[in-house]
Amino acid sequence: MAMPTRVGSGSVRGSSSSSKRDDTAKAMVADQISQAVQSTSNLLHLMQQSSPSQTQLMKLPKNLLAKTPTIKNTGQVLEQMPQVISSLDAHLENGLQSVLHLKPVIQLLTNMESFQLNSLSVAHLSQEEAELPKQPPEAG
Repeated sequence: MAMPTRVGSGSVRGSSSSSKRDDTAKAMVADQISQAVQSTSNLLHLMQQSSPSQTQLMKLPKNLLAKTPTIKNTGQVLEQMPQVISSLDAHLENGLQSVLHLKPVIQLLTNMESFQLNSLSVAHLSQEEAELPKQPPEAG
């Protein structure tokens, strides 16, 4: 609905009639707003009464209240998460730096193992040679 516009004529009589038009326009707008609010309110009440999930909606605050400790714990975990990630990152960095030191250690252990195996095999061969009966050289 179009609202009447104020047209001033500059006379006392024109001012009086435009004031009445303003009052009428304000009353019409106020009435339309009131009707819209009432319609919205009625619609909300109808939706609440006809909603099959109304019982679930009624239980929602109780359900949320029951889950409050879990929600708090989750919040605490999320607050600590950046520190945990930072700590893990630092440990991973240390681990990667340690890998560089592990290569020579692995090589040293490999060399020691080879040396021990060689020593054992030499000792074993010497023991076998000592156990063999010495045969006189054949005369021929």
